[in-house]
Amino acid sequence: MSNNNKSDFAVLTEVAQILSQKKKAYVKILATTFVLSCVIILSQPRYYTCEVKLAPEWGTDVPAGGIGSIAASFGFDLSSMQSSDAIYPMLYPELFESPEFLVPLFDVEVARIDGSLRTTYHDYLKLHQKRNPLTYPIRKTIALVKKAFEEKNVRNAADTEKVNPFYLSKKDYGVMKLITDKVRCIVDKKNNVVSITVKDQDALICATMADSIREHLQNFIIEYRTRKARQDVAHYQVLRDSALMEYREATNAYSAYCDRHQNATLQAAISKRDQLENDMGMMLTKYQTMSGQLENAKAKVQEQTPAFTVIKSPTVPIRPAGPKRMIFVAAMLIIAALGTTMWYLRRLIISELI
Repeated sequence: MSNNNKSDFAVLTEVAQILSQKKKAYVKILATTFVLSCVIILSQPRYYTCEVKLAPEWGTDVPAGGIGSIAASFGFDLSSMQSSDAIYPMLYPELFESPEFLVPLFDVEVARIDGSLRTTYHDYLKLHQKRNPLTYPIRKTIALVKKAFEEKNVRNAADTEKVNPFYLSKKDYGVMKLITDKVRCIVDKKNNVVSITVKDQDALICATMADSIREHLQNFIIEYRTRKARQDVAHYQVLRDSALMEYREATNAYSAYCDRHQNATLQAAISKRDQLENDMGMMLTKYQTMSGQLENAKAKVQEQTPAFTVIKSPTVPIRPAGPKRMIFVAAMLIIAALGTTMWYLRRLIISELI
């Protein structure tokens, strides 16, 4: 045991001697690491984050309180199994990867907090993103390589003015991927609270897009939930208008016939008048029925329209969320110190392992 202790003490003494002889090297390496780390991290553009939380109402029969609570505690949502909706809250994050959902965000008007820029979100992401100037040679090389192997039949962004979610150009697809990188949607399995987080280089644009995406999500879900009811409204609107036109034609025909046969005593004329009167009554009944169906369909639209409770509203962030400059520099210094130590002690480590 004492021999082992002496051996360990001897190793520690040797380590201390080796490292004490390298003080100047440590100072040079750590100073260089500090300067390079500062240059790299200070060149990296800062970004802000903004979060919105909302609780959606959706069509489902809530399970019995005891069973539903127990299932929720284990991360299972029994209510989603009973829902008739194809898009329920747990699927909302999937929408944020759909071109049909993301492309309408291209046209959102945004402005920088200093007022130096006002444009669409599409042009802002494509033309006005700040990048680390130190990575320009790498980005330029990658762009040239991609251009060399690019297929000639790839559709350009200028081929069409309106962006088609079904057939995106290469540049528009790149913008869509930028949005998916900047926007994140998380749904709490226990209470279905939807959290939308937006990351951007400008604080005002960050908050603007968080609020716009929240509104866009609400409108998207409302449009989906009320689609069938609105189709019914359009259908009964056509039937009501047609019934009204038929009723007016029957009324005009009855009135014209009565004007022409005011003193008619023939049974044929009286029967014709009664027939026209019956037709007018049937058209009136049909019109009233269709009017009632139309009003019921409109009420159904209101009934199917879900309500969204905003738990956390978007606010313009005051401080940037990253990159964490001090943490980055400290981590680089620690890595450099450990790497340098391992390098100077490599022979001793190898001898001990052997």
